[in-house]
Amino acid sequence: MLSDFRTMFAEVTRAILPIVFLILVLHVFLPRTSINTILMLIIGSIMVILGMTLFLMGVKIGLLPMGEAIGSEIPKSGSIILIVITGFLFGFLATIAEPDVRVLADMIQTVSDNGILKLQLIVVIAVGVGFFVSTAVLRIIYNIPIAYLFTAGYLAIICLSLISPPDYAPIAFDAGGVTTGPITVPFILALGIGVTSVLGGKSPLSDGFGLIGLASIGPIIGVLLMGVIFV
Repeated sequence: MLSDFRTMFAEVTRAILPIVFLILVLHVFLPRTSINTILMLIIGSIMVILGMTLFLMGVKIGLLPMGEAIGSEIPKSGSIILIVITGFLFGFLATIAEPDVRVLADMIQTVSDNGILKLQLIVVIAVGVGFFVSTAVLRIIYNIPIAYLFTAGYLAIICLSLISPPDYAPIAFDAGGVTTGPITVPFILALGIGVTSVLGGKSPLSDGFGLIGLASIGPIIGVLLMGVIFV
């Protein structure tokens, strides 16, 4: 465990230090930059490195095994309804917990002057992800080519983009992007790999991946539909 922590700490440090160095250089050359500001930046950077290390360790020893375990147990039930409900709930709840989604919802609520409420946007994004996670799990079980789902999904996006208010299109595509965050991605990937591990004739490479791409379609369609229905 300690060796894993050291390895993760080193990886996070290598990723963050160049950014911190660049910001420090800019602060040195910017006028009116106080020593307190630079010290706060250094302290904050250390906290970011430690926080990211602990978070990624938690993902590695907690979220990933849990996702694979759940994914491997779902198909054993033999109930399609249970599979759909479970896939939806975990996609929904993982998105609710995603920090990136909350940041986007906060910013949208602020700039829209409460025209688009934070809770409303979070729920729409989470429902979109949950729906497409369920669809992705069914795709694995029934061996549906992923190209068909991508084609149908993006055709729906194109059609909705033509009738949705112009302000909603950029929000929708950003909503699809923020779902690929540090909580949603590992859990959904682990879920897909877990499902393929117990189904005969399934390849973890060709069948276990692609869930994130499908899941990110859901929020785009959801936000565009919100624009069509509520505006």
